[in-house]
Amino acid sequence: MTTQPARRLWEVVEPIHAVVYFSAAASTTYKAIGLKGWWMGYFASRAAALGPVGPQVVTAAFHGFAPAVVAQAVPDCWARASPADVLAARSRLAADALADPVARCGLDVGSLAADLVTAVGRLSFEGRVLAAAHASLPVPDDPLLALWWACTVLREHRGDGHVAALVAHGISPVEAHVLKVAVSEASQDALRPYRGWTEEEWSSARLGLLARSLLTEDGRLSEEGAILCSVLEHVTDTAAEPGWWALGGGDASAAAIDQLAALAAAAQEAGALPLRDALGLPGPRPA
Repeated sequence: MTTQPARRLWEVVEPIHAVVYFSAAASTTYKAIGLKGWWMGYFASRAAALGPVGPQVVTAAFHGFAPAVVAQAVPDCWARASPADVLAARSRLAADALADPVARCGLDVGSLAADLVTAVGRLSFEGRVLAAAHASLPVPDDPLLALWWACTVLREHRGDGHVAALVAHGISPVEAHVLKVAVSEASQDALRPYRGWTEEEWSSARLGLLARSLLTEDGRLSEEGAILCSVLEHVTDTAAEPGWWALGGGDASAAAIDQLAALAAAAQEAGALPLRDALGLPGPRPA
């Protein structure tokens, strides 16, 4: 099956965006500004564009994380570091994590960054709170950081649309991940602890999906479940199409995606990315 253009765009911007959470220097960088632990660095970094919001807002915006895990980091993170301090630290991480990958793939950062910033300027953000928050931040002067900023906006633009699709179809955060495992997009061992769900919460979600005839007794997708997952992905891809068209569509979008794919691959080779399994990205998974 041919990958939808909007999905292909997500596949290349997601890993570029994610380097600020998973690069080797992330934990020490966030610790240096007063944050405590990996989870606090992650939640504060991704939420900082929203301002010093509380755990309910972060849980709602991110959708996929267990509320108890969010509450362990938010709002205590804002007593330790201001959103401005967190955003500055995140920018340093992005610059450091992507400098070597850019050199590896010989990317013309200035030209690609200009195209991506223009694309972001063409987007609308109705109902897309995380994307709008990041789009409202000043565009960095440094071309590499401008490229990372634009990838982040495009990533959150799609993510906001995906959350809307899940909510509209009555799929809870933990149920969404159980379904992701059922379609073999991620493993339970990687996904459940990364999202902070307990074994009891995970099992309860499986039973709920089974009761709705979306899973079989052995945890596989039922026919109804397969139809629902197909609908969810179609709605998400359709909602994300403005990102593809904002890049110019056709050959222009394809060329930009090819360059971003080279950068994402170079970042993975340089060790700046997490396990793809935890993010649900396609491709080989660790043994």
